Amino acid sequence: MNLKLRLTILSFLQFAVWGAYLTSMGNYLGSVGLGSKIGLFYAMQGIVSIFMPALMGIIADRWIQAQRLLGICHLLAAGFLSAAGYYGMAAGAHVEFSKLFLLYSLSVMFYMPTIALSNSVAYTVLVNNNFDTIKAFPPIRTFGTVGFICAMLFVDFTGYQNNYSQFFVSGVLGVALFLYSFTLPECPTNKSNEKKSLYDALGLKAFSLFKDKKMAVFFIFSMLLGVSLQITNGYANPFITSFKDIPSFNNSWGANHANALISLSQVSETVCILLIPFFLKRFGIKKVMLMAMFAWVLRFGLFGLGNPGGGVWMFILSMIVYGIAFDFFNVSGSLFVDKETDKSIRSSAQGVFMMMTNGFGATIGMLGAQEVVNHYVFSQTDPTLQLQGWQTSWYIFAGYALIVTILFAFIFKHKHNPEEVSAIKH
Repeated sequence: MNLKLRLTILSFLQFAVWGAYLTSMGNYLGSVGLGSKIGLFYAMQGIVSIFMPALMGIIADRWIQAQRLLGICHLLAAGFLSAAGYYGMAAGAHVEFSKLFLLYSLSVMFYMPTIALSNSVAYTVLVNNNFDTIKAFPPIRTFGTVGFICAMLFVDFTGYQNNYSQFFVSGVLGVALFLYSFTLPECPTNKSNEKKSLYDALGLKAFSLFKDKKMAVFFIFSMLLGVSLQITNGYANPFITSFKDIPSFNNSWGANHANALISLSQVSETVCILLIPFFLKRFGIKKVMLMAMFAWVLRFGLFGLGNPGGGVWMFILSMIVYGIAFDFFNVSGSLFVDKETDKSIRSSAQGVFMMMTNGFGATIGMLGAQEVVNHYVFSQTDPTLQLQGWQTSWYIFAGYALIVTILFAFIFKHKHNPEEVSAIKH
């Protein structure tokens, strides 16, 4: 089989595993009385992202080939998530938070490192076969988003987005990827006898970048913006589905197919990533990041203003701006870190960027969002009051994003040089 096609299948399955439950899990949790705990489930992804990818990276470098470790992690993640699905099926409406949360936490503990491992496998295989990774990898990665969308649509139109079955779908895909990973070309481990300290192996040397004022400001704002990353993943589906309790929206397509509506966000993501080189060269990192930040303001604000009936266009617009909000922040930020750091700590610096955004930022964001939503939404029993609470919550999130945008505009200093952007290499 064509090598790039094999890696494309890897990318497709890698993100299909995640797409099967990431945007719909909150809906299931709400249906079994755990709506007030949604933030904890999504925060756990951020917590394990702080340390597990680095630990698995060390193991892949030194002892177990990356493609094999990728498969082992997927098998463990699939096993624990399937166990969570089985427990949900057995418990019915009497799900205990502690049992479901433990099984889910063990699953994401092994899933989250696979994102970096799958990238590592793809890069290694491409380089070993003399491919230009800058040209070859983006189309491969794009099919990861396609896999995510396909899984979302599958659990939507089968009705699984409302129950525990979404965990089984993810588990089956995870086992398929476990088997597939052992057919991939080998990614040799590093047999060097050179001994690294744990400090070096974990990439902690990159934290010296905080001594540089510009980089320190950038990383801090990365964390502050990272607060926004998981909020709609956790709460968009329960919010849109809640309109079914309002008679005038009960039969609307959007209220009954929240996942399909949300999948437009991922479609936008695949398009916007192609715009980044042009925007970075034309406007520079500061303005591009400001575009991302303002897009988050619109993302949340349009949720507060829209509805799945006559106002569904605002939901659709919110999905479209998500591509700018997510890609212009994550991808452009990663390119900026790549350009501004020394080659010797470049990989570690990327790890710090991910740790600040998807680790600390996303964790703080979900725990904070949980407090807001619990106060304004789940403290109410009347559907109309809950809907008003949802709107208030989205306006609060939009207000937070706006404050971060204004502060970044005044505090972050960077002089744009188009020629430097043209010279960026991975």
